[in-house]
Amino acid sequence: MNPLKKLAGETVIYGLSSILGRLLNWLLVPLYTNVFFPEEYGVVTNLMSYVAIFLVILTYGMETGYFRFVSKEKDSSIVFSTGFISLLATTGLFWLLIFTFLSPLAGHLNASENKEFVVLLALTLGFDAITALPFAKLRQENRAMRYAGLKLINIFSNLGINLFFLLLCPWIHENYASIPITKIWNPDFGIGYIFVAFFVSSLLNLVLLLPDFYRIKLRFDGKLLRKVLKFSAPILVVSICGMLNINLDKLAMPELIPADQNPMYQTGIYGANYKLAVIMTLFIQAFRYAFEPFFFAQAKESNSKQVYAGVLKYFVIFGLLIFLGVMFYLDIVKILIDSSYHEGLGIVPFVLLANLFFGIFFSLSLWYKLTDKTRYGAYIAIVGSVITIVLNIVLVPRIGYYGAAYAVLACFVTMTVVSYILGQKHYPVPYDLKRILFYMTFAMMLFWVSTCIEMDNQWLKMAAKTPLLVLFLLVLIQTEKLWLPLGRLLGINRKLN
Repeated sequence: MNPLKKLAGETVIYGLSSILGRLLNWLLVPLYTNVFFPEEYGVVTNLMSYVAIFLVILTYGMETGYFRFVSKEKDSSIVFSTGFISLLATTGLFWLLIFTFLSPLAGHLNASENKEFVVLLALTLGFDAITALPFAKLRQENRAMRYAGLKLINIFSNLGINLFFLLLCPWIHENYASIPITKIWNPDFGIGYIFVAFFVSSLLNLVLLLPDFYRIKLRFDGKLLRKVLKFSAPILVVSICGMLNINLDKLAMPELIPADQNPMYQTGIYGANYKLAVIMTLFIQAFRYAFEPFFFAQAKESNSKQVYAGVLKYFVIFGLLIFLGVMFYLDIVKILIDSSYHEGLGIVPFVLLANLFFGIFFSLSLWYKLTDKTRYGAYIAIVGSVITIVLNIVLVPRIGYYGAAYAVLACFVTMTVVSYILGQKHYPVPYDLKRILFYMTFAMMLFWVSTCIEMDNQWLKMAAKTPLLVLFLLVLIQTEKLWLPLGRLLGINRKLN
């Protein structure tokens, strides 16, 4: 089977669960922005940024290490078992530290009066860390359907709990006072129910994976673990820096924005508009799930580098289509957040492009993983983090959340360029850089033209932008000669000139 088709197929399966799930969770954004004030949503944005970083720390690159060594070791089961035992031990230690220092930690997170938020998030993080390797095993074994099914159960349960506590219970309380709904629902708990939903859905995933746990023969190889950790340590640095680059803005805004400019309000505005880039995020996430086990397996093939080059080109093409689609039809996309948050729509193009470059960087990162030079990935990530930190410190106090958006874009563009230069030195891949840059330049030109279209009627404005998207598609079809497979698909056998 054509490796690109195989990768595309698996990306679609992973993407269906990811996209459907994220879209359903995306639909919660209008609920959150209607139920909670920006200051309250700012608290959620801030705490969930810590969650993203701590999850990376708790899994410490074990998934990538597993993919690498399961293809090298004769006994793949010992690789999984050793990694799983390691994750169990470190998760237990994490819980012990959290509950020992709960009070000072809650104070640091501005949750002194809501310690239960920290407890719920700590338990959720632990469950996610424990299930990380079983989910990686499903990916490695190409069991994409089971993986997708479990993820969808997680997502639907999260969605259902949110709707029950934030929508149904208040409605029952307001319209049917005789029903004692307050026995299971506390109107003062507010944003806490968002964390309850994460906790229950994560626990459910753990329970549903129990049959997989029972089949594990617990064996531990300390020597193997040291090799895996040595390989994964730089990956951990890359992942932590990557999460910092994505989430540092949301963590730092409450500290960097002057108090008289309402930092939590700005954090809430920024967090809600950041969510509008979710389509790009979904595409990248689905691609990452499929691509990492794919490129390790593909490395054994004689044409692997040509395949990698093709993957990057088409990744960029699809990413640019998403960028143009979101920006041309932003008047539709923006209805997902309450109008009180629309003042931050100007950050959306920068966030979309930042995510696209993050995906390109991930695609390029295969060179240091395949050559076991993962320390270079750490160096690049550290450079990115320095850029993120410096630009946030310099820009956010002056121009608010726009400074954060500029910082995240500058970070990932720099990381991408540096990774490409080093990759061509240590593991040269014949990427079609000329054509990739052409598509990027052409897309940015079309976007600039679209910003010049000013109409009071938003539907007419979007209609006026549609020919620009069609033009991009026509140029793409002609440049990539896509009319040939399209002709075969339509049953056209004559040669097209």
